[in-house]
Amino acid sequence: MPSSIPFPKKKVARAIARDELAILERTYPAAVTALTFSNPFELLIAVILSAQCTDARVNMTTPTLFARYPDARALGAADVSDVEKIVKSCGFFRMKAKNIVAAARDLAEKHGGQVPRDRESLEALAGVGRKTANVVMSVAFEEAAFAVDTHVFRVSHRLGLTLGTTPRQVETDVTALVPREKWRHAHHWLILHGREICKAPTPLCGRCPVAEICPSAPIVAKALASKSKAKKKPTGRSAPAGPGAKAAAARPPARSTSAKPKR
Repeated sequence: MPSSIPFPKKKVARAIARDELAILERTYPAAVTALTFSNPFELLIAVILSAQCTDARVNMTTPTLFARYPDARALGAADVSDVEKIVKSCGFFRMKAKNIVAAARDLAEKHGGQVPRDRESLEALAGVGRKTANVVMSVAFEEAAFAVDTHVFRVSHRLGLTLGTTPRQVETDVTALVPREKWRHAHHWLILHGREICKAPTPLCGRCPVAEICPSAPIVAKALASKSKAKKKPTGRSAPAGPGAKAAAARPPARSTSAKPKR
């Protein structure tokens, strides 16, 4: 299925949006980050590595990384080329290696080796933008923050929670629908729903607990029906004739044995 299934053109009513989110909360009550970490430093580095990469791949990479560089001081003093070899499978490995070494160095030199809790200090670190800062704040420190990644962006649009064209606009729209104390949980509801059901490019609406009130369900059904109809539609062209058929067509018709000879 192509990835061009359109998003709804209108936001759903506030009451429906809250019902959708309540269903997701009941469906994914224990949703947490899929990244493996044991402290804020490890989470920060893992989130930086997860850009354009799966959490599963990051989880396969970080044990080796943290075994060699267990804290900010060690990673901040690392040779970037050595780090590149470890994180190569995460994609964009040169930039990521450079960023995590620089971020770790700043943690060691400016924050006593500890990850800061405030947004301004986090976003001043190399490789850390608003999304990464929100993840660290909400997961490591349980602060009220809502990160928007590709799953959250897609699912929020499909549910009609937002028409925002940027992650910041989506963040503003969704957090207006959720109590502040649940912002950090809502991020995980939407991510897990995006991974399990509301997938790209084709959502599994037949399994979706929100399908009855979701504005995208009829849009997806229509797109799937159009695709199915296009597959069944005959092309109107006959199969090309083979050389044998062409030769037979070129021969004159055989004379009937029962025809009377001309006089």
